[in-house]
Amino acid sequence: MPRVLYWYGIALAVLVADQLTKTWIVGAYSYGESTLVTSFFNLVRAHNYGAAFSFLSDAGGWQRYGFSILAAVVSAVIAVWLARQPAQRWFESLALALILGGALGNLYDRVTLGYVVDFLDLHWSGHHFPAFNVADSGISVGAALLIIDAFINKEDKS
Repeated sequence: MPRVLYWYGIALAVLVADQLTKTWIVGAYSYGESTLVTSFFNLVRAHNYGAAFSFLSDAGGWQRYGFSILAAVVSAVIAVWLARQPAQRWFESLALALILGGALGNLYDRVTLGYVVDFLDLHWSGHHFPAFNVADSGISVGAALLIIDAFINKEDKS
């Protein structure tokens, strides 16, 4: 089995986990409904029409198509990047696979719903971090791993 299929499998796992959890939230919660889970964490059904942290969420509708095109292009670039990765670059490949799965998860929402379903709500002392989802987590963890990889393997990049 080609090595790239392993990484695409991880991306698919992130995509599937993201969509399963969003389907559960949409079925179990009305828009805006929430459940206190701990003193710092809620489950809440939220809709994000913008990008990260609801950036441009009230931009008039064009952002659905703009962010969809951007996510599709970035996903294609990452898929090719993964396919070209040498075997020893497994840490970078893992990061890219997580980002790819997350990007595809949010792209699916944007194309089919017009917004991204968010449901994880962290808060502290009355201050709420913007709600997020499994796809966002994949993207964030993947980005952090890419940064770590850049420091660990900086001699390989020059």
